Amino acid sequence: MPGGRLTQQDRQRIATGLADGLSYAEIARRLDRPTSTISREIGRNGGPGGYRPQQAHRATAQRARRGTPAPPRAAGPPGGTTGEKIIEMAVRAGLPRMTARVHVDLLLSEDGRRTAAELTRRLEVSPASVSVAVNYLVQQGYVRRERDPQRRRDVYVVDDEAWYHSVVIGARQTLEAVRASVAAAETSGPDSPVGQRLARAGAFLERVCLDQRESADRWRALLA
Repeated sequence: MPGGRLTQQDRQRIATGLADGLSYAEIARRLDRPTSTISREIGRNGGPGGYRPQQAHRATAQRARRGTPAPPRAAGPPGGTTGEKIIEMAVRAGLPRMTARVHVDLLLSEDGRRTAAELTRRLEVSPASVSVAVNYLVQQGYVRRERDPQRRRDVYVVDDEAWYHSVVIGARQTLEAVRASVAAAETSGPDSPVGQRLARAGAFLERVCLDQRESADRWRALLA
């Protein structure tokens, strides 16, 4: 019933919405609830990356019986609502939620540096989850990996050059798509409908790639 307590089915729908990358506002709309209700429910039961509907339902029932206050909000990216908004935007743009959480935690850290152990502890997730996330971020140029020789551990760093490197890597990947399109066009025959379509796609992607790289170089020089 709208406005009443959340049911177990409601909580399952919340979990499904999080897995699908929906914003809190969209989940609330689908459940016909205030966005604040959804935000509070997720925040007090593990956060967006650790929400478990059955556990949340049991914990709520136990609090109701005991009259105990809600537990403190699970550790997550600093910045509160700001961090959550950035995560939601990153997820909508196609970034996996766990990867987005790791990236935002690095972005909003004081010096832009975290070890894998620090990320694991702050986000309350498994080392394997952090490993997958940081490997993706490093591959895409969002983060770089440094070695701490004294403690023999990796440190993950995000700095002002991260965005430039991510654009360069994206442009390189686009060029790979261009080469694939050109090769496929030649195989299909340059005069065939398929060949012409692939050739046009390749030309478009190449122009986009060059524009991205030129723009990144120009702004990098201006902001230096």
